[in-house]
Amino acid sequence: MRKREQWGTRTGFIFAAIGSAIGLGNIWRFPYVAYENGGGAFFIPYLFAMVTAGIPFLILEFGVGHKFKTSVPNIFSSLSGRMEWLGWWQLLVSFVISIYYVAVVGWTISYLILAFTQGWGQDTANFFYQTYLQLSDTPFAFNGIRWPILGSILCAWLVSWVVLFSGVKKGIELAGKIFMPLLFIMVIVITARAVTLEGATEGLNWMFQPDFSALFNFKVWIEAYGQIFFSLSIGFAIMLTYASYLPKNSDMANNGFITAFCNCGFSILCGIMVFSVLGNMAFIQGVGVDKVVSSGVGLAFVTIPKAINSLPGPVFFGTLFFAALLFAGLSSMISICEVSVSVLIDRFGISRKAAASIYCGIGILCGIGILCGIVFATHSGLLVLDIVDRFINNFGVLVGGLLEIVFLVWICGIDNFKDHINLTSDFKVGKLWTFCLKFITPAILGYMILSNLIGDIITPYGGYPSSALLIFGLFMVQGIIILSVMIHVTVNGGEK
Repeated sequence: MRKREQWGTRTGFIFAAIGSAIGLGNIWRFPYVAYENGGGAFFIPYLFAMVTAGIPFLILEFGVGHKFKTSVPNIFSSLSGRMEWLGWWQLLVSFVISIYYVAVVGWTISYLILAFTQGWGQDTANFFYQTYLQLSDTPFAFNGIRWPILGSILCAWLVSWVVLFSGVKKGIELAGKIFMPLLFIMVIVITARAVTLEGATEGLNWMFQPDFSALFNFKVWIEAYGQIFFSLSIGFAIMLTYASYLPKNSDMANNGFITAFCNCGFSILCGIMVFSVLGNMAFIQGVGVDKVVSSGVGLAFVTIPKAINSLPGPVFFGTLFFAALLFAGLSSMISICEVSVSVLIDRFGISRKAAASIYCGIGILCGIGILCGIVFATHSGLLVLDIVDRFINNFGVLVGGLLEIVFLVWICGIDNFKDHINLTSDFKVGKLWTFCLKFITPAILGYMILSNLIGDIITPYGGYPSSALLIFGLFMVQGIIILSVMIHVTVNGGEK
């Protein structure tokens, strides 16, 4: 049997775990969510959600991954042969996320190059949607491949391939040790300058001024839990995979706390950076911050470039911002891809180099991920991405996470994992940790799933045609469920 790879140092693992947790959403989603849900008051439910759901779930996944030291389908198979399909489900969810997430990383590479000349011009919205994406009117109007975008996507795959090909210690760990310190330094530099800009204080007031009445709105608390679930990379195999490479005497509890609090701190830092820049932009335009605030790709590729145009030293800060965005995206991208690479190695007995090349290798035939993700380099790529992201997160990730936690905690028995975690952890988990995982986390996940389902039935998402929502959304999620069961049956020869 091939000896399983391990992290070289505890610091290396923590940097890699933080790198997975810290992604594009920390920069372009968290500030807007906080702004929309009570400003400074939002940090109360946010921290509560982190302590009662995020950290407990993260520690559980660290403990389970460390205990079984194998890829995700094998973990669930070891616990119950009948539940191996859940591991394949989480693998397929991670796979789908990787093939569209890399498109956004590709856009970031393009914009990093554009930043040297402010190539996005003054009308940043027109440049992004019409000149760069050449966006179609409907999700089905593919209209061929946008070759500059495909080229950037291939560059992102190439970086991911090099890191994954090099292994856990010399690849993923080394990348984390480089990307994470540089990411924090770049964001701190931008933030230090941004808070001194005219209008920055007004922008920060818009984000941080507390509206304590929001604490009585249940929706605000659900938003806080949603932000925690989506930002910590829990519930879809990443942390289980990363923890499987931990050495024997690793401290799972402390590692979980460090990862979660670093992710939280970085999100707050990004909020300060973004709203300082938006405050300056509003000041220059003579409007309220609410007139310029946005989230998602619009914030990163339209609003921020427009704000950068008016900053002193726009080339410097534009380059710094998109380099930070790129490092955040790549670190998450690598962790998502490692789930599939780990399964190819453990389940099919091939080498890491072969597994990395099959999944994301750059060559004549290209990797599986590249071939499946070409649709996101077409003229309708953003529209398809938006639908896929909505359904894969709201149903693929959340349902998989709920099934995982119910299976591990209620069926397998949480005490088995608690004893394993406490065996090597300085900080012992106990009754509060058990209570959170048995009741709070599954209850919140269940409510979020039902709420999303009812909401999408009542109001079709994004005004897209029903056929597009069915094909790129509902059918995709159903396909993941069916395919996970089929793979389970096939690889086990129908025995389980």
